[in-house]
Amino acid sequence: MDETVAEFFKRTILKIPMAEMMTILKAWDFLSENQLQTVNFRQRKESLVQDLVLLCEKKRASLNDAAILDIVYTQFHRHQKVWDVFRMSREPGEDIDLFDMEQFKRSFKKILQRALKNVTISFRDAEENAVWIRIAWGSQYRKPNQYRPVYVVYYSQTPYAFTSSSQLRSNIPLLGQTFETHNSTTPLQERSLGLDINMDSRIIHENRIEKERVQRVTQETFGYYPQPRLEFAQYKLETKFKSDLNGGILAEREEPLRCLIKFSSPHLLEALKALAPAGIADAPLSPLLTCIPNKGMNYFKIRDK
Repeated sequence: MDETVAEFFKRTILKIPMAEMMTILKAWDFLSENQLQTVNFRQRKESLVQDLVLLCEKKRASLNDAAILDIVYTQFHRHQKVWDVFRMSREPGEDIDLFDMEQFKRSFKKILQRALKNVTISFRDAEENAVWIRIAWGSQYRKPNQYRPVYVVYYSQTPYAFTSSSQLRSNIPLLGQTFETHNSTTPLQERSLGLDINMDSRIIHENRIEKERVQRVTQETFGYYPQPRLEFAQYKLETKFKSDLNGGILAEREEPLRCLIKFSSPHLLEALKALAPAGIADAPLSPLLTCIPNKGMNYFKIRDK
């Protein structure tokens, strides 16, 4: 087990409350009853986590085993998440086929990995003919981020799939297309449901309004058309230090501060355009970023007036 998987196990176990530790580990069903009996569950949590990681390492646990443990933890705490509900419908007169869960898993994984190279997908069967799917997204140049996954709960023989809300909203259409391709169905609508019973129902309405505002501001800033291809933008800063506080070494410095900032991406402008809708940045973006297409420049010097 390499360091990356060991760290994933460590961080996953650390977030499990001590009162639920034994229950969740038994539900995970990876470590045997005899192995669990060798562990002192009354010691400090940091020491307990270390002992459990060592047991997993001895049993040659994989990244998928850690992902399954994370699914089990999420199942116990599913009511603390906000879920998006996708409803699909079949064409008129189309019969419901007998559902093969294993074939669905193979097909779902194959379709998604064909569309996106760096992605890890894990499954765990649940009650009522449901399957939990954990998806860790990556990109063409980055490995999957195991700490920002999306969870999907799909009930076979029904037109519903539930996905946990995520900041990586740009991947949700791909997820919908994967269900559409496998099921030959057409997604009709998406609804947001807060599954935490203590959540204010107005939050869903506020989120919708905010999404519409961000979308409108983004379109006003970048337009409705694809952006020109640009791979980097460079900013050279030469300015004196400014602060509301009096005194300090930097405040007394006569020479300007100098630094160089470079943004790079295979398609920088499209990446900037996607920041606010993805929830990574506030809308509108800084004019220093949005002025690139209008000025026709990607080298900038920022000086005091």
